[in-house]
Amino acid sequence: MQTLIKNAYILTMDDEFSVYEKGYLLIENDQIKQLGHMGEEPILKEGYQEVDANNSILLPGFINLHTHLGMIPFRSLGDDIPDRLRRFLFPLEKVMTKDLVSTSSEYAMAELMLSGTTTVSDMYYFEDAVAMSCEKMKMRGFLGQTIIDMPTCDYLTAEEAVEGSRLFIEKWQNSDLVTPMIAPHATNTNSVDILKKIVMISSEMNSPIMMHVSEMDYELAKLQKLYKQTPIEFLEELGFLNCHLIMAHGILLSDEEIELLSESKGKVSVAHCIGANTKSAKGVAPIKQLIDKGVTVGLGTDGPSSGNTLDMFTQMKMMANFQKTHLKDRSAFPAKEIVALATKGGAKALGMNHKIGSLEVGKKADMMLIETNSVNMFPIFDPYSVLVYSANASNVESTWINGERVVEKKQLVEQDLSVLRSNLNNQMDEFREEVERIQRRPY
Repeated sequence: MQTLIKNAYILTMDDEFSVYEKGYLLIENDQIKQLGHMGEEPILKEGYQEVDANNSILLPGFINLHTHLGMIPFRSLGDDIPDRLRRFLFPLEKVMTKDLVSTSSEYAMAELMLSGTTTVSDMYYFEDAVAMSCEKMKMRGFLGQTIIDMPTCDYLTAEEAVEGSRLFIEKWQNSDLVTPMIAPHATNTNSVDILKKIVMISSEMNSPIMMHVSEMDYELAKLQKLYKQTPIEFLEELGFLNCHLIMAHGILLSDEEIELLSESKGKVSVAHCIGANTKSAKGVAPIKQLIDKGVTVGLGTDGPSSGNTLDMFTQMKMMANFQKTHLKDRSAFPAKEIVALATKGGAKALGMNHKIGSLEVGKKADMMLIETNSVNMFPIFDPYSVLVYSANASNVESTWINGERVVEKKQLVEQDLSVLRSNLNNQMDEFREEVERIQRRPY
């Protein structure tokens, strides 16, 4: 099956940042077969489909490097309460069910696709159900079962969660769309023994690790009190820096810790979640220092309760504004670099830059088409600047994942958003009741 996209303003995001201002791209099955300037002759087969981009911007799909898909029900709940984690999140997660996580994840994937995201990196509970949702929604997902030293909605102990993670990895490691990970919650929420087992599983099963690191003040205080170490020193001693580790947040990193990360030779990357980090007043991560030291960085939204949106356009714009202000440098992080972080940066962090993250022959056809007819999209002197500072999710006209068009004319192709929303709403009765009970308690 071939699809020819013609008359597109193509931003390849390859190493040379090649651009075809009036270009074409040919998809064959799940891969990019050809691309170039209009007027060149693509090799077409009988029965091919044609899409006239009408000067819309074609670029790789966004890669959301860190989120929690099952947490749509938490959105807009207790946003301005200081200790929301212990007052709302942990207590409410006890009533999460497999069906609620599944329907939440499907709704979240719809939001991702409609806003141009083609790959998501998720850590939460009931990840086997999330994996099945990826297959149903045709979403590319890196998924990790959360491991934490407390009873949760799906495992009573961290030991059970570790074994469940092993089985999850075995089940999904040959999937085309799903890549299983292992996901310890944080440096301060698991025992040393559990963390050592996680390193062993990652090494034995060649599985990425996703983990919250250097996010909380009390995380640093606990590690200092117990081990006289920083989070990165702690992880280095346990062997995590020799694994494929994706660190979520990395807000509170010292210069010495950044140096340690740079010595991991590309094995450790950072998911920068600027929306969630600043909303929670945790700070602005030292992204420039990390990149200058050769540490791979991608962008993430965090969960829909933490940042309230799964929209990567918002993250790009917030990153530009906060990092420039933090560094007191208007020229810091040009728009082109931010778009690269949202696409090929995430791909490199996931170890998938040979398959996704840029539009190149032989890579997977994961991409989005951004219409340029809306009022906010004119004029276009710099397409990268338009994407970072002007565009929003409503400008996404089409999304392709694995060569298949999942969004067309700003609508889901195979799914009905109203049905997905109704399914989620119907699963939230017990959750809402628990919210009311918590809100009645004195605080």
